[in-house]
Amino acid sequence: MPSVSVVIPTFNRAELLPAAIRSVLNQTFQDFEILIVDDGSSDTTPDIVKTFDDKRIHYIRHAVPRGGAAARNTGIAHSRGEYVAFLDDDDEWYPHKLARQMEVMRKSEPEVAAVYSGYFVVERATGRVCGRMTPKSKGDLSSELLATNPIGGTSCMLVRKDSLEKVGCFDENLPSFQDRDLWIRLSREFRFDYIEEPLLNYYVHPNKVWTNLDALLQGLEIMLGKYGSSVAFRKASSDRYLFCGIKLCEANQFDKGRRALRRAIVLNPYAVKPYCYLLLALLGPRTMATVRSRKASVFGRLWLTNS
Repeated sequence: MPSVSVVIPTFNRAELLPAAIRSVLNQTFQDFEILIVDDGSSDTTPDIVKTFDDKRIHYIRHAVPRGGAAARNTGIAHSRGEYVAFLDDDDEWYPHKLARQMEVMRKSEPEVAAVYSGYFVVERATGRVCGRMTPKSKGDLSSELLATNPIGGTSCMLVRKDSLEKVGCFDENLPSFQDRDLWIRLSREFRFDYIEEPLLNYYVHPNKVWTNLDALLQGLEIMLGKYGSSVAFRKASSDRYLFCGIKLCEANQFDKGRRALRRAIVLNPYAVKPYCYLLLALLGPRTMATVRSRKASVFGRLWLTNS
């Protein structure tokens, strides 16, 4: 049996998938299998997979699209490794990623269920590095994960399969925040470790899930149903609603934007910024556009420069 099962969910990204697959095949640690779960793609994804002649690659296809969480769960269900690593079809690992994580995992205590790594944030269109995620938190992350996500997405994670089986896999009802939800549930039973150095490129482009505001808002409501008893989680969710509200207003969807801004206020009534944006949204698109464009104004400097 392989030590690591690498799960790659994919949907209509035939042009990006080969680079992700190659980044796994080029690992210095070679004791793995690759489970490519095609979530009902309508492009040439099946033909792309066939071009890779490696018996460790297993192709699984959903008859109809069921979402990224379901695709990852299908991969986990078919996995044979003691550990599971996830790779999004639009990201790429560095060659020593699995080797470094397995080194840490094998030296860790049994209560450590997962090892995550740093990564670079890269613009897909230009190749420009626009950010870096540097891990700083390990051990018991149960409180911190309610306030923020110090881990990031799934592509940086290596986790024990039996830990996933204990807490349950990805919540298929969530249209967003599936990764953070799983990290929170893992943190209530197990501990985390990390590797500070960047071990992959996390690519950003217009087709990322977090650019879908409707999916973000739907996911937020479900997450609040799960974790809304936490003050820290409500405050963090207020910031998310503020972000969505601003973006919706900028897209001239003012009814939705105002609702999101009101929700931000309900979740954190002591934060000033949501009130300011709601006032602008109520005054109308022209006023909001004018104030946001005049960064030199006092109001703009105080409240609008960090949006």
